Amino acid sequence: MTEHHLTQPSSDVEAQHSLGLRIIAIYKAIKTVGLLFAAAAAFHLEREQNFDRFVHWLEHLSLTDTNGLRWQLVSLLQQWGHSRFIAVGLVAIGYAAIFATEGTGLWLRKHWAEWFTVIATGSLVPLEFYEVFHHFTWLKLLALLGNIAIVVYLVRIAMQPRPKKGH
Repeated sequence: MTEHHLTQPSSDVEAQHSLGLRIIAIYKAIKTVGLLFAAAAAFHLEREQNFDRFVHWLEHLSLTDTNGLRWQLVSLLQQWGHSRFIAVGLVAIGYAAIFATEGTGLWLRKHWAEWFTVIATGSLVPLEFYEVFHHFTWLKLLALLGNIAIVVYLVRIAMQPRPKKGH
C-alpha cells in the first residue's frame, strides 16, 4: 500500500474539520444564549420588588424532593441582596461576549478563533478540575472532559499547516 492510500484526501480532512468547528461553534452559541438569559434574569432581580417577589415565591413553593436545596438558595439570595445581581449580570454578559466571539470565529473558520478558543477554554480547565474534585457532580465532570476535548481538538487543527492565500 502506498502512502497515498493511507492518508485521506485534503477535501475529506477539510470537511471533517469544518464539521468539528461548526459543532463547537453551535455549542458556544448555546452557551452564549444561556448566559444572556442568565444576565437578563440577574438584571431583573436587581430591582428590589422583583427580588423580594422571587424570594417570597421560593419560600412558598412546595417541592418536597428539593426542599433543602430550595432553602439554601433562599438563604444565599438573602445574603447577597438584590444589588449584587448587577455584577452577576455584567459577568454573564462578559462571558457571553467571549463565547459569541469564539463561536462566530469558529463558524467562519478563522485561524485566530481556533487559538482564541484554545486559550479561553483552556484557561478555565484548572478551575473546572478544582470544582470536579472538591464539589463533584457528573455535569461538572462532563463539562471538564468536553472542554479538554475541545482544547485538544483545536490545538491539533490550529497547528496544521495552512495553504497560502491565493493558491
